Amino acid sequence: MTEHDTLSQTAPKRVFIKTYGCQMNVYDSDRMADALAPHGYVPTQDAAEADLVLLNTCHIREKASEKVFSELGRLKELQGERRAVGADMMIGVAGCVAQAEGEEIARRAPVVDLVFGPQAYHRLPDMLARAQGQRHMHPSLKKAVIDTDFPEEDKFAHLPAAKKEVTVKRGLTAFLTVQEGCDKFCSFCVVPYTRGAEVSRPVHQVLDEARRLVDAGVREITLLGQNVNAYHGLDAQGRDVGLGQLAYLLAEISGLERLRYTTSHPRDMDDALIAAHRDLPLLMPYLHLPVQSGSDRILKAMNRKHTAAEYLALIEKIKAARPDMALSGDFIVGFPGETDQDFEDTLTIIRETGYASAYSFKYSTRPGTPGASLGDQVPEEVKTERLYRLQDLVNRQTTDFHASCVGKTLPVLIERVGRMPGQVGGRSPYLQAVHLEGSTELIGAIHQVEIIGTSTNSLVGRLRQAVAA
Repeated sequence: MTEHDTLSQTAPKRVFIKTYGCQMNVYDSDRMADALAPHGYVPTQDAAEADLVLLNTCHIREKASEKVFSELGRLKELQGERRAVGADMMIGVAGCVAQAEGEEIARRAPVVDLVFGPQAYHRLPDMLARAQGQRHMHPSLKKAVIDTDFPEEDKFAHLPAAKKEVTVKRGLTAFLTVQEGCDKFCSFCVVPYTRGAEVSRPVHQVLDEARRLVDAGVREITLLGQNVNAYHGLDAQGRDVGLGQLAYLLAEISGLERLRYTTSHPRDMDDALIAAHRDLPLLMPYLHLPVQSGSDRILKAMNRKHTAAEYLALIEKIKAARPDMALSGDFIVGFPGETDQDFEDTLTIIRETGYASAYSFKYSTRPGTPGASLGDQVPEEVKTERLYRLQDLVNRQTTDFHASCVGKTLPVLIERVGRMPGQVGGRSPYLQAVHLEGSTELIGAIHQVEIIGTSTNSLVGRLRQAVAA
């Protein structure tokens, strides 16, 4: 009898997965649930009733590991409460913090049963069986099961597909990871160290998963990758296929109505992908293309390997191919050595680009990255003031973009019941939330919606009635 057999014969149990960070972690959490489902685990939204709790962590934000340890303290109390009534709780830490600090987590938090990185979750059932085997050991002998290796095998080839009813329950939109890892080594970023080198999934794997999603009712797919436009998967003939060509292949899937991708790097935005935006109506006119800074001096220190002028020229090329393209970006303020002029250069590139939305952060050091050893750190109060000014500018651009949609009729994928009675909600092609009055019969399809107003973070619309022939 194998460890898998032992795990499978247990009575149904509940798993609670708390997800931190990016869309890729959301996708990874779903795949962890899929990996556990054949072994009797069903998801729960309440950690207090869970037999297994997994924290799927992100290392991007400041003090990420301390937040994990704080959460582990709370879970230790919940575990004690469950044990007091004759139940139990196993605890695992997954994701990028686990990858970077696996041994430290096991040392500081003995309550943890298993620690594994983002490249190992296809082995989760085996790890869990090994951890369960230690449950009756004396505490002095029990050790967390740790798996932070970068495996040679393709983890996606070893993961079970989600059952159709599970995918249906997850909704009309879905994430699909096509690429992982990063070879860019930006000096502020831990991703190459926690996710490994750039790897692309084979074309047939991506198409098969996309078809399963669409067959289960998914109408919009977002392709994911640390540098998603660095995708170069192999087709059945062993030929290299880029993200642009992959988009054309996905467009052939009947029932798939919308396609998005994130996150992109300017250096990987090639002509084939730009042409796909020109040619494919299902490829949405919304592009997240981080620049991080508008200063060439800071861009060089960040190891971005592009200039501000090159970025602006790329934006111009993209908009020539798709004039209605809306742009989103990432910005870091207060990178070591950033002067007032460097920051003003960043505001300039924001003004020249015109963003529909953006994410902005104060620089914080990440141990093990080149940026952590740089001198000339910017004072915290200066970073705070700069971040406020940058966000004020971006917020005004976002408000203006929302206002520019008023009076237009946009195709909106209606996804859910709204907050107010008689209201439904969905997303515009530009990823904006849209609310309108309408029946639940509208859910599941794309409808033409006239935008009649804006609210703080969304658009207000009304259904355009079809004109009789």
